[in-house]
Amino acid sequence: MTERIVETFRGPVAPRDLGTTLIHEHLFVGHPELDVDFPHPEWDEDVAIETAVRGLERLWDLGVRTVVDLTVLGIGRDVARVAKVAERVRVHLVASTGYYAADVLPAYFSTHGPGRLVGGPDPLLELFLRDIEVGIAGTGVRAGMLKVVTDRSGITPDVRRVMEAAASAQRRTGVPVTTHTHAPSRNGREQLAFFQEHGVAPERLVIGHCGDSEDLDYLRELMDSGASIGMDRFGMEHVLPDDVRVATVLALLREGYADRMVLSHDAAYFSRVTPPSWRAANVPHWNLENISRRILPRLRGGGATDEQLHQMMVLNPARLLTPSTPEET
Repeated sequence: MTERIVETFRGPVAPRDLGTTLIHEHLFVGHPELDVDFPHPEWDEDVAIETAVRGLERLWDLGVRTVVDLTVLGIGRDVARVAKVAERVRVHLVASTGYYAADVLPAYFSTHGPGRLVGGPDPLLELFLRDIEVGIAGTGVRAGMLKVVTDRSGITPDVRRVMEAAASAQRRTGVPVTTHTHAPSRNGREQLAFFQEHGVAPERLVIGHCGDSEDLDYLRELMDSGASIGMDRFGMEHVLPDDVRVATVLALLREGYADRMVLSHDAAYFSRVTPPSWRAANVPHWNLENISRRILPRLRGGGATDEQLHQMMVLNPARLLTPSTPEET
């Protein structure tokens, strides 16, 4: 039987070789049209690449071996740019596919697809499958994860369309799905129900941004289904302080949920949404080194065992990133 592998920017990697993994991060977040017509004064591509290279090399020295870049279409994905970083660092980088649409898609999608004005196959499904099975935008880099978004507005018609395409791509390829949720509305429940109805096993899902919630009943409900939850915004203290996030993880560890949580930051080396100067002044710990430097010691100090931390940082990401066979989806 052929060993299942995880696609990275430098090619396939055995799951056992992924090591300590940050499963929900970004390198560069932008906006293609604004970047051309209204460039951000802090953006310099050469500087950003050098910043990312230095940052990822520091991560390697801290013990991190893999970073999943969940920058997809809608927030400035440029895989060719990230490839310039990947070729210079020791950390494995995993690309993703999907569409960041919290409400509506671009007008193109209203006219293209089955039953629409221009017709043809669903371009979202075509895109996701091409990214996973062939490569992204002619780079040859294949996506190792699917990403979808629901926010305050919930599953709108366009969001539903993205999620349907992601579910189809997941069933066909076995690549896992991760999500962006709006924790205050607890819409991870809607995501879980949707994907189950569309044939995606909960075990292939990471319900993201659950670390924004202190509602243990809600978090238990998601994990008891078989899904994993992303405690993935450490450092984003303008949403919830890290001390509260740590306390939530510790409470769930004490209840035996180490095998259903993954830790990350949802940070970036550059984001025009929250640029470097703003982050430095307002959320100085919101960076890809926060878990290694501050959070893991706090978890240990609160009673987390090395075995539990290894489970969340190594074993769970490896299990989730390993593509399932069609029979398992």
